[in-house]
Amino acid sequence: MKLERYLENVNKVAIAGHIRPDGDCVGSVMGLYNYIRDNFSGIVAHAFLEDFSDRLKYVAGLDEVLDEVKDDDYDLFIVIDTADPERIGIAAGLLNKGIKTLVIDHHISNTKYGDINIVDHTASSACEVLYELLDDEKISKNTAECLYTGMVHDSGVFKYQSTSKKTMTIAGNLIEKGIEITDIIDEGFYARSYVQNQVLGKALMESILVFDGKCIIAKISKREMEFFGITHKDLGGIVEQLRLTVGVEVAVFIYQTDVYEYKVSLRSKKYVDCNEVAGYFGGGGHIRAAGCVLNGSVYDVINNITREIEKQI
Repeated sequence: MKLERYLENVNKVAIAGHIRPDGDCVGSVMGLYNYIRDNFSGIVAHAFLEDFSDRLKYVAGLDEVLDEVKDDDYDLFIVIDTADPERIGIAAGLLNKGIKTLVIDHHISNTKYGDINIVDHTASSACEVLYELLDDEKISKNTAECLYTGMVHDSGVFKYQSTSKKTMTIAGNLIEKGIEITDIIDEGFYARSYVQNQVLGKALMESILVFDGKCIIAKISKREMEFFGITHKDLGGIVEQLRLTVGVEVAVFIYQTDVYEYKVSLRSKKYVDCNEVAGYFGGGGHIRAAGCVLNGSVYDVINNITREIEKQI
């Protein structure tokens, strides 16, 4: 069923993604926002996103994103790339307003909390799932740029196992819209500031190997983040670089978010189920990429997360 069916009799729609939005979240939210703005003049659309990486500021429409909910008179609430309602963030309150909710996602850990749930955990990204709901002929260059951005980010530039023939076909269709794929990949995905490179170097230098070199762990404290003048938005790509270490099956990157609170990101290569590990602690994601939040000292976090990893190693 195409998106048009879900937009029947809708005059006002809210679109939201998850907290700490990544490229797929920003790309899918803004891709849908631009598509509705381009093709449904009678529908008022509002997009909600929290702080996102400066690398994504080229995405069309971000200057119109709302950072707080002032209305609740929406006919439809669309939540994208968000497996659990607790991760919706600023727009989460709309779930309790009796508004029909449409969930579009690709996480295997999705809890199907919407009135309508379109979830394909075999897809490379939420943007891939969203594309199949859209009419290709009505996709503008701006919308195509958003969707391609999300696919690039969540597929690791089309190298993760979730990349399929369908993924590449969709990417090809989007390229034909005239988007600048080199800029999207180089500036939106690979580019790092000098400080970000310093933080990456610190994480690599101070990382440790456990389980006979099959698991690599790196951490950064809140104090260190303040020293470098960075936020969570500047930490993207570190866990992936750790994963590329020769002989490593699973990488763990931990950064402090509050006193005795840490965000844990996991990436694996072939057999460790990151979603199972993260799910044990109330998190989730994908089989090869997942995350969770743990409380305690950083040593408690390391001990707890490695205990679950060891069961699979």
